[in-house]
Amino acid sequence: MLIIFLGVLSQWVAWRLQLPAIVLMSIAGLLVGPVFGVIDPAKSFGELFDPFVSLAVAIILFEGSLNLNFKEIRTFNKPILRIVTIGAFIAWIAGSLAAHYIAGLSLGVAFVIGGLFIVTGPTVILPMLRQAKLKSRPAAILKWEGIIVDPFGALLALFAFQFVLFAIGAETAGAFGLFFLASLFAVALGAGAGALMGMMFEKGQVPEFLKAPMVFGVVLLTFVVSDIVMHETGLLAVTAMGMIMANMNIASINDMRHFKENISVLLISSIFVMLTASLTIEVLVSIFNWQVVAFVLAMLFVVRPLSIWLSTIGTDLTIQEKTLVGWIAPRGIVALTVSGYFAGVLLDAGFQDAELLTALTFALVFSTVIVHGFTIGWVGKKLGLVAAVDPGVIIIGASRFATLLGKVLSDFEKSVLIIDSSWGRLQEARHVGLKTYTGEILSEHTDYEVDLTPYETMLVATETDAYNALVVNNFVPEMGRANLYQTAIQEGDPNDFHSSLSGRTLFGEDWSIYELEMKAAEGYTMRKTQLTEQFTYEDFKVKWADDTIPLFVHFAQGKIEFFAQNNKLEPKAGDTIVSFTAAAPESDRTKERIENKRSKNGTQTKE
Repeated sequence: MLIIFLGVLSQWVAWRLQLPAIVLMSIAGLLVGPVFGVIDPAKSFGELFDPFVSLAVAIILFEGSLNLNFKEIRTFNKPILRIVTIGAFIAWIAGSLAAHYIAGLSLGVAFVIGGLFIVTGPTVILPMLRQAKLKSRPAAILKWEGIIVDPFGALLALFAFQFVLFAIGAETAGAFGLFFLASLFAVALGAGAGALMGMMFEKGQVPEFLKAPMVFGVVLLTFVVSDIVMHETGLLAVTAMGMIMANMNIASINDMRHFKENISVLLISSIFVMLTASLTIEVLVSIFNWQVVAFVLAMLFVVRPLSIWLSTIGTDLTIQEKTLVGWIAPRGIVALTVSGYFAGVLLDAGFQDAELLTALTFALVFSTVIVHGFTIGWVGKKLGLVAAVDPGVIIIGASRFATLLGKVLSDFEKSVLIIDSSWGRLQEARHVGLKTYTGEILSEHTDYEVDLTPYETMLVATETDAYNALVVNNFVPEMGRANLYQTAIQEGDPNDFHSSLSGRTLFGEDWSIYELEMKAAEGYTMRKTQLTEQFTYEDFKVKWADDTIPLFVHFAQGKIEFFAQNNKLEPKAGDTIVSFTAAAPESDRTKERIENKRSKNGTQTKE
C-alpha cells in the first residue's frame, strides 16, 4: 500500500510543482527505506521481488514500443539507426574502458556492465519528455533510442558475459550459438504474438472489453516464455511484439495505448519506490567513493556526448539537436534490475569485484535521473528545441466565429491552429493568417501529420454535438478534461450529455455554435476591455451586460482563461476581457476614444 501510494503521490506532487517525477519517486523510496527504515520491499516480497520487477519492466517496455510507428521517423530514420547501432557500440566500448580504468573493475566485469549501461529506457525518458515538451524530432529520437536500446543493452551484457565465461574456460563455443538462436527465437516469438493479436483484433475475434486484458496477458506470456529459453531475452520479445502491433494500423490501438499508459505510470511509480527503498546504507555510502564519482562524471561528460557526435556524423541533425541528445541519457529500471542479476552470476563465477556493480549502477541511475531530469527542459529552451514556451489553442471546426476567435487569440501572441475536414471552410482562416490543417482530427493519419505538442487547450466547435463530445473524449487522456472545451448543446436535452462525456461548456449553455454564427453574421465583433482600478470587473458587467458575450480573460501575467460553465473568473486591474459584442455606433466609438485620452490613470476600454 505504502509503495503504491508514495509512487502515485510523487507523480502528483511532481505534476503540481513541475518537477521531475522520477527524482521525487527515488527520494521517497530512499526516505522510507534506508534512511528511516519504514519498509524493506526486498525482505517483504521475498522471492517474489525479482519476478514482480521483471514482469513490470516487460509491461513498461511493451507500452513504450507500442508507440514506435515507423511513420513518425520516416523523415529522419538515418540518425536514429546510427544512434542505436554505431552510437550504442561506441558507448559500450567507451563505457567499458571507463569502468575498467576509472572505476577499477576487471576487463571482464567492465565489458559486461558497459553493455548494460548503454540503456536509457522508457521508464525514465518518457516521463521526462512528457514534462519537457520538446519539439517532435529530438523527442522522437530520444524516445526511439530509449525503447530500442533497452533490450539490446541487456543482450549486449549477456553476450559479454558469455564471452567472459568462454575466455576463462567455463563455457564452450556452442554457448555463443545458443545465445544468437535464443535472440532470434525471442524476436520471432514477439513478432508472431503481435501479428496474431493484431489480426484477431482486426477480424473482430476479440470483443472490445477483452482487448486490453488479452494483450496484457499475452505480453506477460511472451516475456516469460522467452526468458525461460534464455535469461534477459524476454525484453527483446515484448519490444518486437509492441513494434509489430504499432505498425499494423489497428483501429483500437489508441484504446490499448491509453490502458497500457495508465498501467505503466502505476508500475513505474511503484517500481522506483521499491528499488530505492530496498537499498542499504552501505550501498549509499559506497556511492561516494571517488572512483564511482569519477566514473559517473566520465559517463555524463565524455562517453555519452562522444557516442552521439561520432555516430551522427553525416546526418542532418543540427548542432543543437546533437548537443541535446548527447546530454540526455538517463538510466532507469532495466539498468538497476539487470545489473543485480549480473552481479550475482559474476560473483558466482569468481569475479569478486562484481560486488561494486550495485553501487556503481545506482550511482549512475540516480545521478542521471536527477541531472537530466532537472536540466532537460532548461537545456531544451536554451537550444531552441522546446515546442512552445507559451502553450497554444486548437480550434476544431472552421466557422466565421472560430476565425474571429482565433485571430484575437493570435493578437495576444498565442499559437492557434484551426482544424476542419473541409479545405473550403478554412479559407477565411487562411486569409487572416491563421495556421490551419485540413483533415479529420480523429484520424490516425493526423497524429503523424500534425504536431499537437505545442497546444495545451482544445476548443471543439463543430455543428454536431455528438461529434464534439466524441472528440473531447478521445483527447481526455492526452490533454486532460480541464483543458477541453466544447460549445453548448444545440439539439436535444443538454442533460443527455453527461459531464463525463463532454468537455467544459464554452461561454455558457445559451451559446451554441449556431447562435454564435448568427451573431457573427449580424456583425458582432471582438472587443478587448482592459480593467483598471477605476473600471473594475463589476463595472464591465454593468456597462457591457446587454448584447455582449464574454469569451476569455487575458491575465496580466500572460495566461488565458475561457469563460465556461462552472468556471468562475475574477479578473483584476491590468487584466483584459475579450468579449463578442455588437458593433458600437461610430459616435459611441468616438466618445470612447475621447474619454480614453482624458483618462489620467490608463485606458478603461481598448478596442
